[in-house]
Amino acid sequence: MNSTQHQACPRCGPKNKPLAVTTDERGVVSYCHRCGFTEANNYIAIGVPVVRKSYRPWRETADHLWDQSEDLKGSIAEKYLRGRGCCLPPDDGDLRFLPARGDFPAALVARVTDAITADPISLHLTRLNPDGTKLAEIPKRLLAGHRKAGGVIRLWPDESVTRGLAIAEGIETALCAAHGFTPIWSTIDAGNMAAFPILADIDALTIFADNDEAGIKAANACAERWAEVAEVTVVRPEQPGFDIADVIAA
Repeated sequence: MNSTQHQACPRCGPKNKPLAVTTDERGVVSYCHRCGFTEANNYIAIGVPVVRKSYRPWRETADHLWDQSEDLKGSIAEKYLRGRGCCLPPDDGDLRFLPARGDFPAALVARVTDAITADPISLHLTRLNPDGTKLAEIPKRLLAGHRKAGGVIRLWPDESVTRGLAIAEGIETALCAAHGFTPIWSTIDAGNMAAFPILADIDALTIFADNDEAGIKAANACAERWAEVAEVTVVRPEQPGFDIADVIAA
């Protein structure tokens, strides 16, 4: 017997009961039509059980690295951002400089937080050479085993977000777009942009899209959902394969 009930979402809240909980002979699947939260319990799809991911909480390594980070100003991370044509975010945003430690190179370090709750969930690191250029081998990474889905990098703090907000995929893209619009957050990638949840009290959302297949699809998915509750503007470079950071560099 199949049945579907609508309930409050554990991540984005009770408004309009966006969580669809479907029960059938295969098990129980919950999906939020607002923020994309998904959960499966004992669910069998084509004979294969769904394996639920288990993520490491924000503690120890993440806390230690964030505590070791410093202000961007005067660092090689500032030099890197300036070289990419970026605006510097305010000091109370979630972007800092992590000095080199032993065998670990210096990095631009970003705190990834849940888009709705603002709880820290991971760190994003852009490894840098001593001259402020990006490391050639594996320059960007997220902490292993930590959740990225549903996360953003709050380049401008919540207090600066009043009625309008902008989003872009990458940190550099967002900080280049900041020449024209703030406050702005980074969604890290196209997947997170597509699922960017509706936030309370935001009347206008500006989406800076990468002009590639994944970027356009993600921006359109986000815009379609947000258009039901806010004024949405999508900004996209004319040249295929470019993002706003590429436009600034060119």
